[in-house]
Amino acid sequence: MQANERARPLRVGVVGLGRLGRRHALNLAYRVPGAVLAAACSPLDDDLAWARDTLPATRLYGDYAQLLADSEIDAVWLVTPSSLHAQQIVDALRAGKHVFCEKPLSLDVAECERVVDEARRHAGQQVMIGFMRRFDPSYHDAFEKVRAGKIGKPFLVRSQNCDLNDPDGFFVRFAPTSGGIFLDCTVHDIDVARWLLGKPRATRVYAAGAIALHDGLRDFGDVDNGVAICEFEGGKLAMFYASRTMAHGNDTSSEVIGTAGALAIGRVPRSNRVEIYDALGVRSECTPTFFERFEEAFLIEAQAFVASVRARLNGATADAGEGASLEDALEATRIGCALRESLHTGQAVTL
Repeated sequence: MQANERARPLRVGVVGLGRLGRRHALNLAYRVPGAVLAAACSPLDDDLAWARDTLPATRLYGDYAQLLADSEIDAVWLVTPSSLHAQQIVDALRAGKHVFCEKPLSLDVAECERVVDEARRHAGQQVMIGFMRRFDPSYHDAFEKVRAGKIGKPFLVRSQNCDLNDPDGFFVRFAPTSGGIFLDCTVHDIDVARWLLGKPRATRVYAAGAIALHDGLRDFGDVDNGVAICEFEGGKLAMFYASRTMAHGNDTSSEVIGTAGALAIGRVPRSNRVEIYDALGVRSECTPTFFERFEEAFLIEAQAFVASVRARLNGATADAGEGASLEDALEATRIGCALRESLHTGQAVTL
């Protein structure tokens, strides 16, 4: 590779311009050194109109295959429906592109395995799955403390992903393609638990759920509140809670318990460090959605991916730091699918 090619920014094409895709596009366009948002793709005219009005000079595509055929694109950034992820990753690898893909890798374990196999045939290309909590400064600090032995040997993680209630029923409309609450929401907690516990293999899971507000989910076999227990090899455990009905905002938190102590991340959800004292008592405001809670993590994640790919282009061996591997994403889907099965059957599932 010539010196001028090594020095140029990574040319990225974002695919999918929904609520999260637009956030990623803006980060790549304005906040990620070493990257340029070269293209955007969506089959929806409204999304393309937003991109035309909002993003810098960017080539726009209504068809994913056309974007992949663009030789000026180095990497694709997939923020598309979960059911499309596996095939879109495979297509991108075969087109010679590096790939970032939002979670989950797939809603189907066999499809995850197919992507892992394909990626092994394209070892020179970076593939990263968007488990952004690994890049959140607080979660990363907790991980480093666990790795340094600050709480002894970790054996239990309690983790939750709880969204602000949406009275407009977005999650009901999303339910046919979401994979259910455990693959849509708890998949982050599954990844966090394995990450903090040293990536143990899951052996058995049990899940239960309730519909508190969104009765329309019943038609899709989904719930708006779910709890689960996951047993891992070596006697390690994880406890999960997912909710779509929080009244106060996004409430994401995790706790890891070890033989010599414990660490809690985000136990009290808050927008900042301001506390309000008035006739109602003492309180702090909460981040309304996961966008605000993990805004910094999304940015650091993008910077890590771009830095990793540029290092590869320069001939260095590189990964995305503490980012989730395809094998990590496969295990998260495997466990999430088992939790969904347990929810439907009412029985524990052995993996």
